[in-house]
Amino acid sequence: MTRIGQNPAKFVGTVHKPERITVSVLTYIPFLSGYFATYLDVVKACLESIWKNTDLPYDLMVFDNGSCDELLEYLLEAHASGRIQYLALSKQNLGKGGAWNAILSSAPGEIIAYSDSDALFYPGWLSKSVEILEHYPKAGMVTSRPFRTREHLMSATIVWAEESAEVKLERGSFIPWETFREFDMSLGQEEADVRARYEATEDYRITYKGVKAHIGASHWQFVARKSVLQQFLPFSMDRPMGQVLALDENINERGYLRLMTP
Repeated sequence: MTRIGQNPAKFVGTVHKPERITVSVLTYIPFLSGYFATYLDVVKACLESIWKNTDLPYDLMVFDNGSCDELLEYLLEAHASGRIQYLALSKQNLGKGGAWNAILSSAPGEIIAYSDSDALFYPGWLSKSVEILEHYPKAGMVTSRPFRTREHLMSATIVWAEESAEVKLERGSFIPWETFREFDMSLGQEEADVRARYEATEDYRITYKGVKAHIGASHWQFVARKSVLQQFLPFSMDRPMGQVLALDENINERGYLRLMTP
């Protein structure tokens, strides 16, 4: 069989140019029972908050890690309607490491705003994160809300702040209790334990040339330059979850700053 005529694409004068920022969400719902019984609503809330509250031009990429038909139907409809610009469907669960390898190597944007599918985004989250990313020298990753994370993963940022004359470093309780409680309670912790940790720990806040940020970040949601993230590819993880601190550790060990919006 031979081809007849010329490909009409030859006569198309323009092609779509991706946005500078790719917002990327990883989804996984194997079934709608047990732990996952209400998870479809969680994913919908996550995506709706992105569509409603993202205040910079972006493309949305969703990578699904082998989910049930109900979620796939929802994602396909959102893609068909133009709400999702890039949709990748994996037949098997590649784990978070495998999904990151696919997302971080294929996202077209210069900046990648990654999130697990159980985050809720507030108005202005992206512009505030990008401001910090572009303002701070050697910023590695910026998480779009403040919380208290492992101190050993902040070491490079703390050293930079202590040694930089232009940086004001403060230690104390800067995250309001309700903001702290909201995050920690979402992880299934008892309120008494959350209160005890709030009173026993502190925040690290820095100001560099007029822009404030908290020290710390996390792999579950971050904004970063693709050129930085690709330095750590490929991730080699032999379990679906439980090894994701590799990204946080690599960012810190290479001397990049790990920051959060205040």
